[in-house]
Amino acid sequence: MKPVLRIDGISVAYEAERATRAVRDVSLTVHRGEVLGLAGESGCGKSTLAYAMTRLLRPPGRITGGSVTHYAPDGATTDVLGLGGEELRRFRWERISMVFQGAMNALNPLLTVERQLTDTLHAHDAGGGRKERHARAAELLDLVGIDRKRMRAYPHELSGGMRQRVVIAMALALNPDVVVMDEPTTALDVLVQREILGEIDRLRELFGFAVVFITHDLSLLLEISDRIGIMYAGRLVELAPADELRAAPRHPYTVGLMSSFPSLRGERRSLRGIPGSPPDLSLPESGCAFAPRCPWAAQPCARGVPPLVSGAACVLHDPAIRPLGPPAELLAGTFPVPSVEGAR
Repeated sequence: MKPVLRIDGISVAYEAERATRAVRDVSLTVHRGEVLGLAGESGCGKSTLAYAMTRLLRPPGRITGGSVTHYAPDGATTDVLGLGGEELRRFRWERISMVFQGAMNALNPLLTVERQLTDTLHAHDAGGGRKERHARAAELLDLVGIDRKRMRAYPHELSGGMRQRVVIAMALALNPDVVVMDEPTTALDVLVQREILGEIDRLRELFGFAVVFITHDLSLLLEISDRIGIMYAGRLVELAPADELRAAPRHPYTVGLMSSFPSLRGERRSLRGIPGSPPDLSLPESGCAFAPRCPWAAQPCARGVPPLVSGAACVLHDPAIRPLGPPAELLAGTFPVPSVEGAR
């Protein structure tokens, strides 16, 4: 598959008396037309990474390292971090757009649906004159399954699911190559969530854009994603095709996440949460950030930050450290509750 967006070594810090390093040396490639899921618990850096790759990060957040490269269909490349002014304004929404967390409340309550859609087109000199922009706005509502009669409705006159569809229509207004969706189905009931996900998949198949889908719900990503990245403490700790991640998670944190939600099929099993708390990202790193919560932590885990090798950032998969391979429980996807001594 051809790449559409490449992220190399991106790091983000929130400046304060003691800076918080919210994203730490993350590298990944988004392929044209795929759904790349990003999962992890709250505070792991998912949303910050999304804002960094779209250049929407605001102070005190600051990109402290790395690069973001966009690949056009003809192979031309754009250094996203090098853009500024008018170039950056045009790049956003024309090449990469975003559906924000809490998108149901992202619409201006004082403007009609039509005005908000046509304003997006007008701001980018797209859609021609007023009549053409009106026609394009109506077409966008058709695409997301909303009756054109709702064009003159205000946001408060729409249901939560309809408002979400309008925000998705705005994100697709300029036919971007990549749509970043940050928790797009939060606060929606299960049936509406299912409808929205089906709509996203249908539109992706129709237009061929890539989706970066961010959520804390790993079970949801296993359903809709081609590949899944797992983030912990600002780092990407596992990256694998969704089928492989479901069948054989490799990082202990991923195994813990997989053990924390029930299966709808097969035998009933005990659910096990991950004990402990995430680390303070304003403190210096010393070894693997997950080691204090990991039941298989050992002395090598404290020697340095493990790189992402063969899909997982974990020394348990390093043959030089474990010649006999990872622990059997890890390979079986079983996350035991660690003892206090083992968690240190």
